[in-house]
Amino acid sequence: MSVLKFTLPDVGEGLTEAEIVEWRVVPGDAVSINQVLVEIETAKSLVELPSPFVGVVGEILVQPGTTVDVGTVIITIVSEPATAVGPSSVPVVGLGELAVAAADTGSTITDEPAETQGAVLVGRGAAATMPTRRTRHGAALVAHETIAPPAVPQRPAAQPLPQLPRAASAGPVVAKPPIRKLAKDLGVDLLLVEATGPVGDVTREDVLREATQASVFRNIQTPEWPSDREERIPVKGVRKAIAQAMVSSAFSAPHVSLFVDVDATRTMEFVKRLKVSTDFAGVRVSPMLIMAKAMIWAVRRNPTVNSVFTDEEIVIKHYVNLGIAAATPRGLIVPNVKEAQDMSLLELARALEKLTITARDGKTAPADMSNGTITITNIGVFGMDTGTPILNSGEAGIVALGTIKPKPWVVDGEVRVRQVTTIGASFDHRVVDGDVASRFLADVASIIEEPALLLE
Repeated sequence: MSVLKFTLPDVGEGLTEAEIVEWRVVPGDAVSINQVLVEIETAKSLVELPSPFVGVVGEILVQPGTTVDVGTVIITIVSEPATAVGPSSVPVVGLGELAVAAADTGSTITDEPAETQGAVLVGRGAAATMPTRRTRHGAALVAHETIAPPAVPQRPAAQPLPQLPRAASAGPVVAKPPIRKLAKDLGVDLLLVEATGPVGDVTREDVLREATQASVFRNIQTPEWPSDREERIPVKGVRKAIAQAMVSSAFSAPHVSLFVDVDATRTMEFVKRLKVSTDFAGVRVSPMLIMAKAMIWAVRRNPTVNSVFTDEEIVIKHYVNLGIAAATPRGLIVPNVKEAQDMSLLELARALEKLTITARDGKTAPADMSNGTITITNIGVFGMDTGTPILNSGEAGIVALGTIKPKPWVVDGEVRVRQVTTIGASFDHRVVDGDVASRFLADVASIIEEPALLLE
């Protein structure tokens, strides 16, 4: 028998430390190859580490909640030397290469059924017989910048979301039974929902929009002052990474910001048509989808905004890994859709939906948050008109989509009510000159005003 030492690996993202979140085994447990031993939290995501050995757990050396450096021995496993992965004569094994290979080949665990995985965004392949990771967060996502609450909510109907005061419907609510059930599950009062259906009926999207708006104000009831005069929160994990990235971006890249008001009426009409299209059945469709496609189109016309500045050179990237800023229970993360420029509108819709669901579930892999080229952030879900977004580190452009709402707008010399939004954008002024930034934003706005331009 030999005692094999399991060290904290670099899971393929160049990290230097990680926090032990939860052990899945206890001393004396028998373990097999690829069985999950521990869940760790890096600066970017939660990661499950599999065992490279067959044996029995000897000693757990690091307790949950402790942050340790890469290379630290965290657990020992008693095993016959021949059962270890790799040469049996090596008693100390780091999992760096194994973890990277697992991420590349999909040998770790996923929470999805094997038959539905397809392209696995979280970097975890099919291992249907393995135990799946328990959900760490009991509550649903409070606010998400890219997608409404999930279609199959887990929140009990007995705990409805707080609602903002709003004028009640003047007549009976027209809604199909599935829509009424969805509203009940989400705790949404149908009398407070603005109906946008073709016959004045409440649609699924109306209910989800109402739930999203309510979730933004989940803490609308003012609590009592806590008994403790101060609260101290350790700066670590995602919060530490966010702070470092924001400081680095804000003080290394000279930001320039532009804003434009846009008549999004035709985009809203286009979204409605897509929602009833059989091709898009079961796929989440929102103005964000059109915005994402508009950005890809505008990047092709203004490639400088899709670049990165170094002290030696400017690297213009002729592909789009489209980042989506997302608010999750663990903090702000920016996963990206790889090779978005090659996707059809339907493929992009599916990719955005899968990416945001993965982020909400806390299963975004480090690889999905690296190598982004340009980012979009949807502050409209919070009811905000516009903002001055900070660049994602290593990128030269970020676009913010504000809320879309009825406003007076001059059309053919007459004032009419139109669906209007404000688009804001920030650029790295070392790379993007004012004329390029203006043309890019004007191109994005032109698609939002007339989505038919995408058919060119």
